[in-house]
Amino acid sequence: MKTLVVEKDGSLSLHEVPIPKYSSKQALVRTISCGICNGTDAKLIHHTFKGYTKKDYPIMLGHEAVGEVVEVGSEVTSFRPGDKVLLPFVDPNPELYGNLGSGWGAFSEYGIVNDPAAYGSGVPECAFAQTILPDFVDPVDAAMIVTLREVLSSIKRFGIRENQSVAVFGCGPVGQTFIRFLSLLGVHPIIAFDIVDGKLDDALAKGADYAFNSAKVDVKETIRGICPDGVQYVLDAVGMLSLINQAMEYITDAGKICCYGIAPTCELNLDWSKAPYNWQLQFQQFPSKAEEGEATNQILSWLKTGVIDLKDYISDYFEFDHILDAFKQLEERKIAKKGIVVYPRP
Repeated sequence: MKTLVVEKDGSLSLHEVPIPKYSSKQALVRTISCGICNGTDAKLIHHTFKGYTKKDYPIMLGHEAVGEVVEVGSEVTSFRPGDKVLLPFVDPNPELYGNLGSGWGAFSEYGIVNDPAAYGSGVPECAFAQTILPDFVDPVDAAMIVTLREVLSSIKRFGIRENQSVAVFGCGPVGQTFIRFLSLLGVHPIIAFDIVDGKLDDALAKGADYAFNSAKVDVKETIRGICPDGVQYVLDAVGMLSLINQAMEYITDAGKICCYGIAPTCELNLDWSKAPYNWQLQFQQFPSKAEEGEATNQILSWLKTGVIDLKDYISDYFEFDHILDAFKQLEERKIAKKGIVVYPRP
């Protein structure tokens, strides 16, 4: 099979490698689609993803795939051939792949899912998010569900609830998703900020009560004009390290600064001299797969009832043979929303 690899120098190439082996508790999946992540994927390419060093490269890339089960292990009861499933991965395997590591390896033509029911104990955490898709969901567009449920599970982890105030910084694909889901969950007011005017109308359409260009307004005065005591939550959806100190002046007493976006560096001189006496800082940058799995039913319910439409979050589709061009467009910031890589069908 072919798999997309990040080389030691950060370049991308397609490698021909063996199809992964599966155990009695696993199933083999033929990939249908995989989303391009402008956070994790880009940082892995640039060697800035925490936990990976240059000695871990080369690595197989990708973590937002959908596939069709083609073979199942002898102990598998939850999957059967033909099922469409979320989140197949390809793990490192020195016997098959030598020194080729894995950044989850979902940009491969085949992957593996685990059956939780086949494990008495020691279920791999990813198994809880490797869920079967219902027939009403397009399996190509379904790659977007991976991001959607990451966002929904993170809202719950942050503790943001109905009728609480939040300022969202960053109105890219992830920020727009946060805004839409916060609105659906009854969070109010939602104040959105970005430095690109064109994204502000999208934020309002997704459910923001207010949207401002943070380069053109005094952010503190703007927030305090709407919420005189400050907002209960500031949510960083883009990974802007400087926002943490700035947000000290935006939050109310006992307010929380929520960091979802992954910053390019992990060091900061923290200055809370302008913060309220009581405040919190929470990082949620590696979603729990168990919590993702729990969020799946709500996402599917919204899809089935038409409350959300996956195509609203997707701007580009690329054939797998053109995946290198897809990542070139990502680097050039030409993918407006989510880009989906589509694999050839047998």
